[in-house]
Amino acid sequence: MSLLTPDFGLLFWMTIIFGILFFLLARFGFPVITGMVEKRSERIENSIREAKEAEQQLEQLERRQADIVEKARLEEGRILEEARQAGAGIIAQAREQARKQAEEIVTKGREEIAAQKDMAARELKNRIADISLAVAGKVIRREVSSDSSQKELLDALAAEAERSGETD
Repeated sequence: MSLLTPDFGLLFWMTIIFGILFFLLARFGFPVITGMVEKRSERIENSIREAKEAEQQLEQLERRQADIVEKARLEEGRILEEARQAGAGIIAQAREQARKQAEEIVTKGREEIAAQKDMAARELKNRIADISLAVAGKVIRREVSSDSSQKELLDALAAEAERSGETD
């Protein structure tokens, strides 16, 4: 028996053992192996599918985040604009209030000046009247030394009083 040319009996038994082994493997081993390979390929496919879904969810989250950031920026701009408008309104209101107060102060000042002017004018008239009466009294004493001149003066004064009474 040589290794290069085996005996017929050896070949026969090797073929039968190979057939039995192949039958056992085909019946019990290959289904288990193919089942494990199929399970593994399903797991890989599921993992790939889940990875794609996770990637899509991540993209959706990124879009939502971008939308939220954009909305926040718009809201910030709107709030800043409202604050500017409110500030401008407060400034305008303060200016208007200051203008009204200034007008009131000026009006009160003018009224006070007018009142003081009127009071000064009355005082001046009273002093002038006092001075005029004093001067007139002195002039009349000098001129009215006789009874006839006193009577003429009284008549003239009475006539003047009647005329001024009619005009008032």
